Amino acid sequence: MIFVDTSAWYALFTARDVNHLAANQFIAPAEEPLITTDYVVDETLTLFRARGEQVHSMSFGKKVIDGSFAEILSIELIDFARAWDIFRQYNDKDWSFTDCTSLVIMQRLGIQRAFAFDDHFRQFGTVTVVP
Repeated sequence: MIFVDTSAWYALFTARDVNHLAANQFIAPAEEPLITTDYVVDETLTLFRARGEQVHSMSFGKKVIDGSFAEILSIELIDFARAWDIFRQYNDKDWSFTDCTSLVIMQRLGIQRAFAFDDHFRQFGTVTVVP
């Protein structure tokens, strides 16, 4: 399983993103299941909207939310509480709360690889970032 972060979703669906080519080259031959969360989906849709990219948000929604491109996991209350602990513990980092929920899910499921262009995942110290 590979966890997919907002930075990777954005790069996949936005041709003008500097990581668009790398994202598509990585994902094309990928055979492992892709996992993301409802928080990452929310963050991704919000990013598209904030940048005025309605067309990309609809493409993302059709493929990821309406389709079967990735499994979307819901953040549970226990995950939320653990993410809050991490968020408070590492207040010297600029990790978003969504980043913290992603780390919690990855730990809970034993996922060690993240498809991301976000340095925060490297800072976790327990995650291998791909590509």
